[in-house]
Amino acid sequence: MAASFPLPVTQDLSTLRAKLQGLLQFLREALSISSAHTVDFYTESVWKQLVDLPPETVLGVLRRSAAEAEARSPEARLLVEAEMGSGIANFPQIFCETSQKLVSVEAFALAVRYYSVQNLGICTPFEQLLTALRGNQKQRTGENVKPDEFMNLKKSHEVQVMSELISSIADYCGIKQVIDLGSGKGYLSSFLSLKYGLKVYGIDSSNTNTHGAKERNRKLKKHWKVYHTRSKLDGNGLALKMAKERKVQDEIKYKVDIEGICNNSPANQGKMSTSDFLPDFSDSVISNIRTQMENLHVYSHREENLCFENAFSLIDLLPINAVEPTSLQTSKRNMSEANKERRKMISKSNESNIYSPLTSFITADSELHDIIKDLEDCLMVGLHTCGDLAPNTLRIFTSQPEIKGVCSVGCCYHLLSEEFENLHKESTQDKWGFPMCHYLKEERWCCGRNARMSACLALERVAVGQGLPTESLFYRAVLQDIIKECYGITKCDRHVGKIYSKSSSFLDYARKSLKKLGLDESKLPEKVIMDYYEKYKPRMNELEAFNMLKVVLAPCIETLILLDRLCYLKEQENIAWSALVKLFDPVKSPRCYAIIALKKQQ
Repeated sequence: MAASFPLPVTQDLSTLRAKLQGLLQFLREALSISSAHTVDFYTESVWKQLVDLPPETVLGVLRRSAAEAEARSPEARLLVEAEMGSGIANFPQIFCETSQKLVSVEAFALAVRYYSVQNLGICTPFEQLLTALRGNQKQRTGENVKPDEFMNLKKSHEVQVMSELISSIADYCGIKQVIDLGSGKGYLSSFLSLKYGLKVYGIDSSNTNTHGAKERNRKLKKHWKVYHTRSKLDGNGLALKMAKERKVQDEIKYKVDIEGICNNSPANQGKMSTSDFLPDFSDSVISNIRTQMENLHVYSHREENLCFENAFSLIDLLPINAVEPTSLQTSKRNMSEANKERRKMISKSNESNIYSPLTSFITADSELHDIIKDLEDCLMVGLHTCGDLAPNTLRIFTSQPEIKGVCSVGCCYHLLSEEFENLHKESTQDKWGFPMCHYLKEERWCCGRNARMSACLALERVAVGQGLPTESLFYRAVLQDIIKECYGITKCDRHVGKIYSKSSSFLDYARKSLKKLGLDESKLPEKVIMDYYEKYKPRMNELEAFNMLKVVLAPCIETLILLDRLCYLKEQENIAWSALVKLFDPVKSPRCYAIIALKKQQ
């Protein structure tokens, strides 16, 4: 590593495993709520099977709990959590021991808050990490360009924050090459290259994405050059204005000095014009003027060569024969040659700081040498890497020596492959998306797709009960009962899709959905369809309350997945430092957690 400043202390493997054990103890009972599918809510009598409370009670407690959590100060929150001590062991009974039904929604809400990422203390503060990475060095700001000029606000926020972190890690490790896995449209890659001068390879499995990224990067470079030129012109205009003001002041000063010299000379006390005596200036006067010229030349360089070609020269004050013509020509020629060399250096620098989009399907066994011919010591990064790509990023990082650091933000948990999900099916796959760490493998832990889907809700960062699509879920659950009882179909591989938003009523929704599923909707009279609707309408609050339970529980599933990845890194002998960091504002970007790690020096 290029730097030797200590990074923030993180929790060790044994501490993380203890927290993982407590979380599993809670999830063994609570996972049935996350695993239930709302499509089967009425056909499978989900509420009756899993909850032993009235829906009004569940809704009231969860809404009250959310409001209290919002209003409670951080200090009060910590006090309550400290009183819990060892975690789940100190909680009141949440589920009935015999029926396994939920019996205390208050204890349920408390346990969910306790096992959130933030409360478990497994997160390293972002600002603390940045400070440690920079050490005594000043922040490298790169080009003064805001990413929201090139992308939407959400992506702008993500790219700006993550690129700042990656740049700091690269400086800390003394690295110039970055590999961006799942680079997609190339926003992060382009920004790292253009703003921070890093050499970036963006790898995506979609050739369409790669082609689009190349075209987008070309346009971005053009836009960037225009922006950069405009910024320079603004700076040059300011410098030119300052130079003109100095010129006026200097003209006055030199006229006063020259007239003073002329008036004090005994031989020239008669009436003479300035042009009469300038050709006969003494060597000392010309030397003095040349000194002033050199001072102005140095000053212009302190202005970082802004508008040097346009800067005012003191030669303009003198008649043609006051200074040897060869000196003036040499000065201009030297200045021109210096500017040419400076432009060549900038051009070469820009050529080395490039972004190269590549197309390749990445697995845990992918060899980067086969994809990138000039692979060197590098960082591997990924912004919202989908499904198995996030865990595979970590596996590639640990196995390939050129990769010195990793910064990965995952997403699409529902697309993760699970080793213990379908044990009855034969599979040749040997590396799975979940679990990764030894402890969960020994436990043969499985979340299931529905639970992983609920983890995508990012619900610890959404106000409970706000914006939940209860009616659309209700429509789909009632439709499922119609399909089961009227068509004799219990399982259907086809999906209804986004028909709800295109429907004017439940009747309209039902007919459109049945048609899309390939079922004869004309065999069902309007009355039959509406009878199902009226039958379940009084029980709509059950679905609303159950969905809210899934919403509240979702962060615990995400915590489990993130802890699994962090423990995996802690188990590797070649890793010097690893942490979980909350990178983004969750309001702007719900998938806000990054796994970051650095290797030991060899």
